[in-house]
Amino acid sequence: MKKDNKTVIYWLLTGCILIFIMVVVGGITRLTHSGLSISNYKLISGTIPPMNEAEWNEAFELYKQYPEYQKLNNHFGLEDFKDIYFWEWLHRVIGRFIGLVFIIPFLYFLIRKQLSKPTIKKSITLLALGGFQGFLGWYMVKSGLVDNPDVSHYRLAAHLTTAFITFAYTFWVALDLMFPNKKEINKGFRNLVRFGLALLLLQIVYGAFVAGLDAGFIHNHWPMMNEGKFMHETVYIEQNPLYKNFIEGKSGVQFVHRVLAYFVVAAIFIIWNKSRKLSLTNYQKKGVNLLLIMVGVQFLLGVLTILFINKAKVLLGVSHQVGAFVLLSIMTFTLHRFSK
Repeated sequence: MKKDNKTVIYWLLTGCILIFIMVVVGGITRLTHSGLSISNYKLISGTIPPMNEAEWNEAFELYKQYPEYQKLNNHFGLEDFKDIYFWEWLHRVIGRFIGLVFIIPFLYFLIRKQLSKPTIKKSITLLALGGFQGFLGWYMVKSGLVDNPDVSHYRLAAHLTTAFITFAYTFWVALDLMFPNKKEINKGFRNLVRFGLALLLLQIVYGAFVAGLDAGFIHNHWPMMNEGKFMHETVYIEQNPLYKNFIEGKSGVQFVHRVLAYFVVAAIFIIWNKSRKLSLTNYQKKGVNLLLIMVGVQFLLGVLTILFINKAKVLLGVSHQVGAFVLLSIMTFTLHRFSK
């Protein structure tokens, strides 16, 4: 029987699509402040939502015991609670479904001996990443159930970044099977693309910081943060010592996210410009050209999000997050095409 056949590739790409959907729903969950609506974690029984009025009241009463209701949403009625419950429930159900989609076909392929040894090792890594992602989701929610009616932006960043990395690695494994033969490449250029990927991941982390701190709802001007000022004065006095302004202060975190955007654009432009001097395959050309186009689209989405986030927060916030996802996809593809 042929190992690593097309069915295995379709399985991996299906996982990529589901992770993408998971990230989109997670973004909506965050932007609608729905993430703390389910305060307990039941792996099996939690898949079924409340089915009658008594069960809904029981879930609502449990929600009332935690800081988000007591400090922010004590005006909520049952219908308001149902609205935010839906997004968190859907987010968790998709997470469980992704787990099944990875585990069941993996065991099937394993029993049928359709996986090569390298693919088995990579698949086990994927399963570990998926399990760790689920743990981080629980760990993130837990941070908002104690005193502060919001989750830790550090834990949110860890949860979101792990989702992006899990997607990128799944996509990479699929690409390994789609393109088994790789050509020798310019190592210096490959390292440049690696640097671009690392910079993009750092930007994604800071995007999660902005989301976790709700830092996008201030300084809604561009190109300056405030009228005529690139850096808001309070960035220096929000947190003490100074460095905390850039990892915990709203102004400082948004400032770093803005600055990193320029660096990401510059890095991708340099990648594109240097690639013009190389002899490239068709796929390599497509990769670097798409990188340049998508980073421009993502930069524009970032500017629009800054300017209009208070008018259309869900639409713009999710669009910007999807843009980051697509850009990471293209960066992963491009790096793969320049790797041995």
